[in-house]
Amino acid sequence: MDARVALLLSWTVFVLLTAELNWIDAAKVYTNTWAVQINGGPGEADRIAREHGFINHGHVFGDYYHFRHHAVEKRALSGHKRMHIRLQKEPQVLWTEQQVVKKRKKRDVYEDLTDPDFPKQWYLSNPTHQDLNTKAAWAQGYTGRGVVVTILDDGIEKDHPDLISNYDPEASYDVNDGDTDPQPRYTQRNENRHGTRCAGEVAAAANNGVCGVGVAYNAKIGGVRMLDGEVTDVVEAQSLSLNPQHIHIYSASWGPEDDGKSLDGPAKLAKEAFLQGITKGRSGLGSIFVWASGNGGREQDSCNCDGYTNSIYTLSISSTTQSGNVPWYSEPCSSTLATTFSSGNPGEKQIVTTDLRQKCTDSHTGTSASAPLAAGIIALALEANLNLTWRDMQHLVVRTSQPGRLSASDWKTNGVGRRGKNSIQLLNLTKTSYLK
Repeated sequence: MDARVALLLSWTVFVLLTAELNWIDAAKVYTNTWAVQINGGPGEADRIAREHGFINHGHVFGDYYHFRHHAVEKRALSGHKRMHIRLQKEPQVLWTEQQVVKKRKKRDVYEDLTDPDFPKQWYLSNPTHQDLNTKAAWAQGYTGRGVVVTILDDGIEKDHPDLISNYDPEASYDVNDGDTDPQPRYTQRNENRHGTRCAGEVAAAANNGVCGVGVAYNAKIGGVRMLDGEVTDVVEAQSLSLNPQHIHIYSASWGPEDDGKSLDGPAKLAKEAFLQGITKGRSGLGSIFVWASGNGGREQDSCNCDGYTNSIYTLSISSTTQSGNVPWYSEPCSSTLATTFSSGNPGEKQIVTTDLRQKCTDSHTGTSASAPLAAGIIALALEANLNLTWRDMQHLVVRTSQPGRLSASDWKTNGVGRRGKNSIQLLNLTKTSYLK
């Protein structure tokens, strides 16, 4: 009896501890930073920051500023009301918000590989024509020249031998540390390899004897280091609004947790960054935001519940496998515009690209690998016609994506006569008639 009681008590403690940890994990975590909208310019922002003990880290965009207070706890489960009220009482402060940490997960799939020596880039050139048709675009001379793509992620290894010739410092920034160097932070586990892998898919150089090639192998490539630290609304907004008159395409392979339980999306400043991007970016033609749709298939997650991939301002990209099947991690949702290739079941080939520490890999996976392929294809289309607006590009993605050999039993035809499976079709923007 005593043993059973002890076991029951142990189990009760375990359940209570687990519940408490889950509660803490679900609670908001407040940082010691504030987003502040101030009327009066940088001088007035400096004055307000100084009078209330803040450090002004500069403007995010427009009249929004990023303040940090070293006397406030860096991480807390409750907001600092006194400091918040003091800022709100300033006549020139139009709006302010203490920043909270937002869970953002890289949309990669890490699995043990059974065959580490995968062949070359099957998705770019395939004898059965089950590929992205990039060779047809390259044959017409479209290789991404003159187009700038940036990867919003955990950094980019700018000195990688397959990226260095296309690296663009004007399309790069380290939001996590507040400097211009997006080089990843190196660790024993190499967890900050994600951005470098995505960058190689877009713009790995050609004919240099290193790794493979990017879809747009003459495009300029940059990186924003923003996932290797606390992700807040300010961090996301700064990343999404970096140099919008220079950068054409922003590629993001991350988002809220793909756990089937999270309903999350961009907050005030990130929403504003999207809006400013599509209205003012590229001299009014609109910034193009490419987003990975998510990997929560096994958890029955829906990308309709993800405010980034579900935004009208983003091009949401999912995955198809080498054999043309829907992968196990795919999330069904109406917000998905198209798919590109990625990993599938064990034995199916994965994506070849650049890797951390100046290496190469043949095992990039998930919708993380699909979105950069789409960004590269869009770069080819922009080289053919730089006057395409952000809406033009959405129409092109829908009109040129084809069912092809994608295998599914539930294809449907919608009201305008387009076939789709949750709007999933293979992105094939390089069709000759659309490159005008």
